[in-house]
Amino acid sequence: MGDYQKRLLSFIKRAEQATQAAKERAVRAEGLTTAQYNVLLVLSHSPAITSSELARRCYVTAQTMSSVLARLVDRGLVSRAAHPRHKGVLEVTVTPSGQHVLDVTDLRVELVEAALADALRPAEQDRLRDLLARCITAADGAALADQVKDAITVVAPVTTRTGKRSL
Repeated sequence: MGDYQKRLLSFIKRAEQATQAAKERAVRAEGLTTAQYNVLLVLSHSPAITSSELARRCYVTAQTMSSVLARLVDRGLVSRAAHPRHKGVLEVTVTPSGQHVLDVTDLRVELVEAALADALRPAEQDRLRDLLARCITAADGAALADQVKDAITVVAPVTTRTGKRSL
């Protein structure tokens, strides 16, 4: 199997954990969670969208989005209003107060990103983006799912204490 520390997924996970921890420290300084910051950031580029669309764009469930939005509404950072033509649909927008908090927080996040960028030459940054995009495509692809399924069928099943066979 090889050294787990040299596995590509281990490196990707470690990079994700380190970068997200740095981002989390930056947004906490302004009293936000990373999820709340992401919501404000998406809304600043796509004002007046529904919470279900916002959930899709933030890669969270509708239930999680509902909870995040409730906290942001309570703080006065976002507002919900009925759609002008579809009264049953609520659109979410950033309030002026929310935009101010986002602006300050985003400056902090940009400093984290600049520190990361400083570790790489511009050509390396472009190459990293390309490589990560290819990893995302490969992980999302049906070909990967088929390869994993095929590999699992090759592995000998293990008998558990209860006598059932599993992988």
